[in-house]
Amino acid sequence: MENAEPIVDVRSAAEAVSAEDDATPLQQIESLCMRCGENGITKVLLTRIPHFREVVLMAFDCPYCNERNNEVQFAGQLQPRGCCYSLKVLSGDYKILNRQVVKSDSASIKIPELEFEIPPEAQRGTLSTVEGTLLRAADELQALQEERKKVDPVTAEALDQFLTKLKSFATGDVSFTFILDDPAGNSFIENPYAPAMDPSLTLKFYDRTPEQQASLGFLVDSSSGGDELKTQAGSETLPEDRNHASDGLKTEAHGSIGAVAGHRAIAQGNSEEVAEALFKYSAPEEVMTFPSTCGACGIKCETRMFVTNIPYFQEVIVMASSCDACGYRSSEVKPGGQILKKGKKIMVHVQNMEDLSRDVIKSDTASVRVPELDLELASGTLGGVVTTIEGLITKIRENLERVHGFTFGDSLDDWKINKWQDFQSRLTKLLKMEEPWTLILDDALANSFVAPITDSIEDDHQLVFEEYERSWEQNEELGLNDMDTSSADIA
Repeated sequence: MENAEPIVDVRSAAEAVSAEDDATPLQQIESLCMRCGENGITKVLLTRIPHFREVVLMAFDCPYCNERNNEVQFAGQLQPRGCCYSLKVLSGDYKILNRQVVKSDSASIKIPELEFEIPPEAQRGTLSTVEGTLLRAADELQALQEERKKVDPVTAEALDQFLTKLKSFATGDVSFTFILDDPAGNSFIENPYAPAMDPSLTLKFYDRTPEQQASLGFLVDSSSGGDELKTQAGSETLPEDRNHASDGLKTEAHGSIGAVAGHRAIAQGNSEEVAEALFKYSAPEEVMTFPSTCGACGIKCETRMFVTNIPYFQEVIVMASSCDACGYRSSEVKPGGQILKKGKKIMVHVQNMEDLSRDVIKSDTASVRVPELDLELASGTLGGVVTTIEGLITKIRENLERVHGFTFGDSLDDWKINKWQDFQSRLTKLLKMEEPWTLILDDALANSFVAPITDSIEDDHQLVFEEYERSWEQNEELGLNDMDTSSADIA
């Protein structure tokens, strides 16, 4: 561990940021030191981690006893979904222990190999590294060992053995899995290979459960009668024009009313691209409206849904939700029909500006790859979207900027900054069509689609569809090995 970098110190980070940004003053407050009882200095800085989100950095320093601590609090809003990072740490890989970690107030850290968990209440709002997180946990467990040996020597002996194992993990002597789970979606683990995929790091997004909503400060009424969900502040009931959704499913007739309702539904889903892409194929026969729950605030809202048919593809189900209480909007595309026996790979040779306008349906099981950029997004990234090639690349850029929070960290090496800037420049060239490039969608469930620019899909030589047999591992991940996908009628 001789070459290990020091654990991130919020105090130094705050000083570095404040020195570069005169518009964001560093506040200094005299406060009580809990160790010696004298007055120390707490430095507070409201700043933004580039490509991540707004945070409040606080660092305390006591000149009398040299007590120092730091804390990170998030000044932004809760994310629409929770996030779960899984980092594989190999024995002897000391660099991976130096990866920066942001742990919010609601995040927990687990190490399955040790059956060890750092709950949300511990290490609240910290900016550290993998090594620093584990060493701090060991120090906190070690704090009362002397008293514990006098009262319960058996437990103290067992804890000593556990601490030995934990420290061996922190020093890189043992391989283990570092899992960071945050229902608020505000935690982060650094990816030094950004914007490329990290073979050691896996990121998954998920919808929060009612219990997780409650833990984040929302009062959730989970009664079977489907009563109104309220925020902790005690929100009022929904307006009368939205209460009709609680009566159950309803439909609106096709025609002028149905078409307007369909366009309104997708527009409220914050995706005009969906409306433009799907309605030019076939207008929905009916737009269905049913009650649902807002994924951000827990208030009951409306979800609108319709089924439409895409030529050369299949039926798709489009759903759009909007919440009048918090303004959260989302749209989602789901495939209709049966699960196909083979997966599908779609390759588009993008050669001109017209190709950027091709409609794209990317399901939530599709991966995206651009060989010219060495860019690859795993399946599940971005979810299911209906957009264009240009819109897809734009969404990818925005997603990478949000996910890779430490792209321009305060102490980042110049070569890493130049690498990201070079990638952004090359990504911009793709959208400006300065040179031809290739877009590859690989969907194991064959639920993705790229529209041809000719009347017949066979005449579009820039578009290639390739079917393949799914591997056992792919079927296992998709849950198909234990599922009967035959087309036989079910009684």
